[in-house]
Amino acid sequence: MAEKLVIIGAGMASGRMLEHLFETDPGRYDVTLFGAEPRGNYNRIMLSPVLAGEKRYEDIITHDADWYAANNVNCRFGQTVTKIDREAKSVFADGVETPYDRLVIATGSAPFILPIPGKDLPGVRAFRDLDDVEAMVAVAEKPDAKAVVIGGGLLGLEAAAALRGRGMEVVVLHLAGHLMERQLDAAAGYLLRRELEGRGIKVHCKAQTKAILGTDRVEAVALDDGTIYPADLIVMAAGIRPETRLATDAGIEINRGIVVSDAMVTSDPDILALGECVEHNGAVYGLVAPLYDMAKVAAKTLTGMAAAFKPVQTATQLKVTGVSLYSAGDFAEADDREEIVLRDATAGIYKRVVLRDNRILGAVLYGDTADGSWFFDLLKRGTDIAQMRDTLIYGQSYSGGASADPLAAVAALPAEAEICGCNGVCKGTIANAINSKGLTSLDDVRAHTKASASCGSCTGLVEKLLMATLGDKYNPAAIQPMCNCTELGHDEVRRLIVAQELKSIPAVMQELGWKTSCGCAKCRPALNYYLVANWPGEYEDDGQSRFINERVHANIQKDGTYSVVPRMFGGLTTANELRAIADVADKFDVPTIKVTGGQRIDLLGIKKEDLPAVWADLNKAGMMSGAAYAKGLRTVKTCVGSDWCRFGTQDSTGLGVRIEKFMWGSWTPAKLKLAVSGCPRNCAEATCKDIGVICVDSGYEIHFGGAAGLDIKGTEVLCHAKTEDEAMEIIAALTQLYREQGRYLERIYKWAKRVGSDSIKANVVEDLGKRRQLFERFVYSQKFAQVDPWEERVNGRDAHEFAAMADFQMLQAAE
Repeated sequence: MAEKLVIIGAGMASGRMLEHLFETDPGRYDVTLFGAEPRGNYNRIMLSPVLAGEKRYEDIITHDADWYAANNVNCRFGQTVTKIDREAKSVFADGVETPYDRLVIATGSAPFILPIPGKDLPGVRAFRDLDDVEAMVAVAEKPDAKAVVIGGGLLGLEAAAALRGRGMEVVVLHLAGHLMERQLDAAAGYLLRRELEGRGIKVHCKAQTKAILGTDRVEAVALDDGTIYPADLIVMAAGIRPETRLATDAGIEINRGIVVSDAMVTSDPDILALGECVEHNGAVYGLVAPLYDMAKVAAKTLTGMAAAFKPVQTATQLKVTGVSLYSAGDFAEADDREEIVLRDATAGIYKRVVLRDNRILGAVLYGDTADGSWFFDLLKRGTDIAQMRDTLIYGQSYSGGASADPLAAVAALPAEAEICGCNGVCKGTIANAINSKGLTSLDDVRAHTKASASCGSCTGLVEKLLMATLGDKYNPAAIQPMCNCTELGHDEVRRLIVAQELKSIPAVMQELGWKTSCGCAKCRPALNYYLVANWPGEYEDDGQSRFINERVHANIQKDGTYSVVPRMFGGLTTANELRAIADVADKFDVPTIKVTGGQRIDLLGIKKEDLPAVWADLNKAGMMSGAAYAKGLRTVKTCVGSDWCRFGTQDSTGLGVRIEKFMWGSWTPAKLKLAVSGCPRNCAEATCKDIGVICVDSGYEIHFGGAAGLDIKGTEVLCHAKTEDEAMEIIAALTQLYREQGRYLERIYKWAKRVGSDSIKANVVEDLGKRRQLFERFVYSQKFAQVDPWEERVNGRDAHEFAAMADFQMLQAAE
């Protein structure tokens, strides 16, 4: 019979412990998990990006409800344990008693609130959890809001930068002489202060806070020197204290924290503790790497395995967008130490390495932190650097005196070298996962190891490790920047557009630090698509950011003329439509009329200035643009189906027409072609389309991810639909998921290969709630997409695009 394991605290430390426990001995315990917050484990390290608007809460969830359910965890979120009865071996929460065989205390830490007048006024917040973030965001949304952050350490500065990014006036009060004095020397502290003040954040060091002023809520902060700073929000970031009250009341040994052995066992052999609430050999810990080491040890202890927690050196990075800062070890001055310093005032770079007996004791890097992990590894290993001393400060690539291959430098790192400090992932773990699980992309590594999945500062190192491990098999396209205008890739740009609610191309370029003033032919069309897709009804399509064919809504030919393809829904047409096409061909001397592979008619050789008149005549016959040029829905090819064919099982033509009438006008990352075949004989060639439907006696087989161009690929079966309505919902949801996840110019089959068929099926087939949400988002976007661009231009829109040169010059003169 399974033992009862009760855990108090649903944070990162206990979450990591559960992961190890379920991997090692999944059936050993019936787990009950208490959490004071009304939610499960999320990555608190990433609260700063959430506060800044760069991420959403959903982006930082570590364990969702499905994960807890799959591991049979009894979740008691929003319930605070108030008592531990060691004699009865039970805990109490909301008056309910829960027994345990083993108990784990992971209560974390409590913020230190300065004991000054006014500390309990509304508007005073700590920065510890999502509730704090939501409260701060609510204040930041008020016009002309002011914030004072008390504490210029890691947490305080991340809060200050985030609030400033939301438009607040921000003052940072810090007791010491320079910012982050525990992690930085005075020189780096100066550079950091200069950077923050350049962003509009006022920094007041040597500030002794006297009182918080206000009647019904905070109004200002008063300092000992008489300075008063107005404030609508005060963030207390002056430190943390281990949360030990439960353990104290239960009679468990306490010092600064809950005292634990090497095996993470408290003074009660049936009770373990880990995380920020514990004290081990006189030390308490607040960084995530040692907490994750504790989690591994605690899991082994719970499964009866011998394990011992051994403290290791930790490094610090500031998670403020655009600020590169790295600190590790001991960098205090002393007579038995020497230092090597590199400054580049123009580039804003400062590097300092502290040595004793030719071994690194500490390092501070500002502006260029690429070599942080290398310095840190030398520090932890106690490497003698005598042979590289003259070039040490220039980093790993020059450690031999001349520039070296950066991939060779990464390959030279030992397996135990830490790559991701946020999640405590070493090089060996990543390399093993790449080799054993066939990982080929940064997204794969993030999903399987969590490396680079938090603050992202180790992304470059992870990418180099991918290159070094896979060699020629590695395809860097997935992690390449969008273009030379930015260092960001497509996925990161798209995520930030949503997180920061950027709704124009200039806003994207400004807020995401574009290197060029207006972008280029690679990034502007991509940005235009991402904005159209993410903000339907709010962002107005920028025609000048589209390629020529999409800009003039016709395909340019090699002689400079254009082809015109009117839409024929499902490949159906009428005698009137054919007469109109024939009349246009005669009237405008169209030299070539061609039936297309998508079951339409193409008029080739039309002059640019004649396009609006051609469209006007076709519009009068009820015809609209066939979008044969679009990064969007092109055609829905059909066979005649059960209405005419002896073998037809369903009305494939009717379904194809219905799909095309529902989906026309929608923009997608790349062209989108569909087909509906009335039986498995597949006359409409549905099994090589982006999305295909094969009609069968029992309904409709939905396929996706085919290709029949430069690449040849058959489709994969997504699922079976019983009715037309169900098939419509599935197809629209699949298209919407592709619209939201696909990179610009990435066809469906390439997107599917990148994200994985299982992921697509999980969203579109297995989770009916998500499928419905995707469908509804597609329906909403179509309210704004279904406008015939031909009709718009017939009525005068973008007239300059179609004017002959002389007319164009007259238009310019008139303007």
